[in-house]
Amino acid sequence: MVTNTLLIELGTEELPPKSLKTLGIAFGANMQKELDDAQLNYSNIKWLASPRRLAVLVSGLVYQQADSVVEKRGPAVSAAFDGEGNPTKAAMGWARGNGINVADAERLTTDKGEWLLYKAQVAGQALDTLIEGIVGRSVARLPIPKMMRWGSSDTQFIRPVHTFTAMYGDKILPATVLDTPSNNVIQGHRFHGPATFTLEHAEQYIEACREHYVVVDYAEREVNIEAGLNQHAETLGLKADYNQALLEEIASLVEYPVVLQASFEERFLAVPKEALIYTMKDDQKYVPLLNDQGQLSSTFLFVSNIQSSASEHVIEGNEKVIRPRLADAEFFFNTDKKHSLASRITSLQSILFQKQLGTLAEKAHRIEQIAAHIAQAIGANSEHAARAGLLAKTDLMTEMVMEFPDVQGVMGKYYALHDGEPESVAQAIAEQYMPRQSGDSLPSSDVSSAVALADKLDTLAGIFGIGMLPKGDKDPFALRRAAIGVLRIITERGYDLDVRDLLKIAVDAYGDKLTNTDTLDNATDFVLARFRAMYQDRGIETDVIQAVSARNVSKPTDFAARVHAVASFKALPQALALAAANKRVANILAKNNISHAIDVNETLLNETQERELFEQITQQQTTVSAALTTNNYTTVLSSLATLQPAVDAFFDNIMVMSDDNALRQNRLALLLQLRQLFLTTADISVLTN
Repeated sequence: MVTNTLLIELGTEELPPKSLKTLGIAFGANMQKELDDAQLNYSNIKWLASPRRLAVLVSGLVYQQADSVVEKRGPAVSAAFDGEGNPTKAAMGWARGNGINVADAERLTTDKGEWLLYKAQVAGQALDTLIEGIVGRSVARLPIPKMMRWGSSDTQFIRPVHTFTAMYGDKILPATVLDTPSNNVIQGHRFHGPATFTLEHAEQYIEACREHYVVVDYAEREVNIEAGLNQHAETLGLKADYNQALLEEIASLVEYPVVLQASFEERFLAVPKEALIYTMKDDQKYVPLLNDQGQLSSTFLFVSNIQSSASEHVIEGNEKVIRPRLADAEFFFNTDKKHSLASRITSLQSILFQKQLGTLAEKAHRIEQIAAHIAQAIGANSEHAARAGLLAKTDLMTEMVMEFPDVQGVMGKYYALHDGEPESVAQAIAEQYMPRQSGDSLPSSDVSSAVALADKLDTLAGIFGIGMLPKGDKDPFALRRAAIGVLRIITERGYDLDVRDLLKIAVDAYGDKLTNTDTLDNATDFVLARFRAMYQDRGIETDVIQAVSARNVSKPTDFAARVHAVASFKALPQALALAAANKRVANILAKNNISHAIDVNETLLNETQERELFEQITQQQTTVSAALTTNNYTTVLSSLATLQPAVDAFFDNIMVMSDDNALRQNRLALLLQLRQLFLTTADISVLTN
């Protein structure tokens, strides 16, 4: 069977850098699906992408589909012929549609009857015939949010297409995609060498591109850039400050990466490093350098798209580009320091938090009030928390934050310190938005935690208070993130706080602004429901979370303690048997409408197994009561696990629903005591295998 390498490439104008990797992966996945659906076997498929191309390279691809047999079932024999054995209209219509006579049809016999059957030999199609549809459908399904047109054509794509290549080995496949006929002309580097070059064979694609200053393998380009950045930084005794998102964006901007080193004037280092780093990374895609203490260096790295024999000119050009941006930051910083944060509180009255909920000034006063209450509850400095809450949003009115929004909070810290505010106040302003996303750091102090909680609780109470509940994936006020932030701060910092109590304070702070009469219930349920997502991300099984959720626990630290206890309990050999027993007990009690405590009459315990269970329950009540004083739920459940033999013996030998009403009620009371013991921690009846 003939096999060779297939190359598909779309040569375009510069593609959006933040979308390039996603487009490349999707193109590869779409092509793979189309080849699989066409039953064209191959040995390997690889997506490739650079700023001016999307490509897929398929190794060991067969040229033609295998021949196949298609079976087409017709009507049942009983319906295909009349009483005289003549074909019915249904049979003749089916045969005519398949180009045969009824007499030519085969028979298919199954245990359900006999049908007419037509078997057709279908010759496999060649790649020449299939390729245009395969590529066309792959391109059509790319995740492109906004299309564009170019020239006089109605064709639409994310960027104008200049070339299209579909090559199988050294053969150009006949196909037209996006109004562009296939050929073997490939775009080279925009500045190095010729604008285009001719490709002789699909297998030569990666190396031919490299010879023309295009590293077409996205992963290789990314690895080369990262190695170059770290090597330069290590040589300087510094650390390159970048994350994966910045690395990918840089890799999506260059086709032939060359890491270069530049610098700016030392005087700019007087500006808070966060503002400088922001403009270097976000505006210019430069990579800042930090020393071992995390201090910013005046030397930085950037990745050029050309290899210049006079790189000093490239460096000089980039230094000229960054200088005015840093000068702007310096100007904003010096200008902002002329006015204290406290003096900006009144200006918050001009900014709406939300139309129905009032201004940012009103929100600041609410945060002040809520933060003070939380700080007092956790033993923090309530005056500092209140002060930080009041000033938390004032840096939004500064020139620096208006120009560089991502440094909000952080710049508030620097301005607060300049104003002479206590350090804990300044730090709380900086950390009010923590955690910003999954896995982000938490506020570092109790005062900061109080302010961060207050801000999130105020938003949750307000938005739920006007009935704007998140629906589906729409969450414009990031309420899910706020709720998870509340849970993480409370649980990971070990605060003995009740979510419902905190939300009530936040709701009350709004006065008569809220219109939803169920705000407290809605917001509380919403926050506590985030436990499921939070713990699933940590590998906790869903049934464990459900077992604890069934107890309506509104203290996050208490909830967390129960989750870990139930997870440990589920690993015990007795767990599933006791879970099943609890489910059985719950069903019996529900059917008999037993929900309130009933004393067990010891004199009616006639059977050995019920007396044994009663004695063990009585002993466990003492153990459980002592463990619950310290919320030691692990001890509770591990101790209750020892009840399994007695519980099994009870159900094996005792008829709960005795004909004797007194015995029946006494045994139900005994089961209720058993059930209530387990419910002190969780409803383990929901646990599964």
